[in-house]
Amino acid sequence: MNSAAPESNTARRILLVDADAFFVAVARQVDPEGAGKAKLLIVGGRPGSRGVVCSASYECRAYGVRSAMPISRALKLCPEAMCVPVPRGVCGTKSREIQAVLAQFAPIVQASSIDEWYCDLGGTEALYGHEPLEVTAHRIRDAVKAATGLNVSIGCGTTRLVAKMAVEVAKPKPGTQANGVHYVAAGTEAQFMTRFRLADIPGVGPRFAERLARMGLVTVPDAQAWNVEALIHRLGERGGKWLGRRVRGIDESAVSSRDRQKQVSRESTYGRNLLDDDTIERELLRLAVRVSADLRRQALRARTITVKLRTSDFKTRTAQRSLDHFIESEGAVSRAATSLLRQLRAQRGGPVRLLGIALSHFDDDDTPLPPAVAQLGLFADPKASTDAKAPPEPDAAKERALTKALDRIRDRFGATSILPARLVEKSSDTGPRVEE
Repeated sequence: MNSAAPESNTARRILLVDADAFFVAVARQVDPEGAGKAKLLIVGGRPGSRGVVCSASYECRAYGVRSAMPISRALKLCPEAMCVPVPRGVCGTKSREIQAVLAQFAPIVQASSIDEWYCDLGGTEALYGHEPLEVTAHRIRDAVKAATGLNVSIGCGTTRLVAKMAVEVAKPKPGTQANGVHYVAAGTEAQFMTRFRLADIPGVGPRFAERLARMGLVTVPDAQAWNVEALIHRLGERGGKWLGRRVRGIDESAVSSRDRQKQVSRESTYGRNLLDDDTIERELLRLAVRVSADLRRQALRARTITVKLRTSDFKTRTAQRSLDHFIESEGAVSRAATSLLRQLRAQRGGPVRLLGIALSHFDDDDTPLPPAVAQLGLFADPKASTDAKAPPEPDAAKERALTKALDRIRDRFGATSILPARLVEKSSDTGPRVEE
């Protein structure tokens, strides 16, 4: 932790609060006699399941276990680990409890994910007796622990970027002297950033990092040695300016208390591979029914649909399309999703172990549509049928009315009380289905 320094009257006061090993910590609370006593703990599925690691204890990470790794692979690296499913309901409850505590301290709290929150404490200096921001952060940390039993780490700085980077330094991982809070004083942002590699900066993906490495830029100090004009010359106007500001900790993005839903999604991992197209499309229809119901439950309509497919060799591919109209009914979602699925299957077949549908760009979202998704044929095989390429029609008035009637029946009698006939038919055994 840096020593306290007088803060500028105009410096922003931004925190990033990150729940430490959140899914692991909640799993231990749910099962104190089992998971609670296991130092080597993997959360994501049972041994022998086809799920992936959601989170792992720090002790497991020392063996190389990482998020999104197949459970089978994780257990080969750490065979003594205990594996448990994700306690999703409790995780949601705990996330809301943490946010409620943060709202008692900060006038603006923005959830970044289920276990991360940005807080803007601007204008609260007098409220906290002009104490250093890091002192306030420690009080917040203590309050969260008392209310929820969970530990959080807090990064403090003048920008969202610096707070995000600082929280990684704050985490009390084994072998470090970190105490859960790291404060970066105004005016020291560029120096603080020098401890990182460029690949550590949010927004610098693997391909961009490789491109920078070919330029001899691997660490933040490497990039800081270049002036902005030189970066623009090599990376273009947008990329050069962006990187030149990021490596110095400059980031004007604001913390907003308005949580905007960006995406509604459903996906399933199957205990047995799906082998034939009919079974695969039936499972996609099942997802379409559920994700469209999630969409309508939040009074949203979507313009962009994405289909995700993972084959038995763990290769994941996606196809995406933005429509010129909004959709909300299960019929419209299913037609659009099936069209994209057929393109992916025409390009490359094989047994399927995971399917997913995501809906985005809602009618209350002013985010520009990504240009690349406007091409329905982006993933298509030239020999694919014209059916697969045909754009799905918008919700018809009768279809919307039918969907609303179905929603009323399901609300009263249960989600499976009335289903498309194809889902009632006897289907192939998919084995245990893990849904998210």
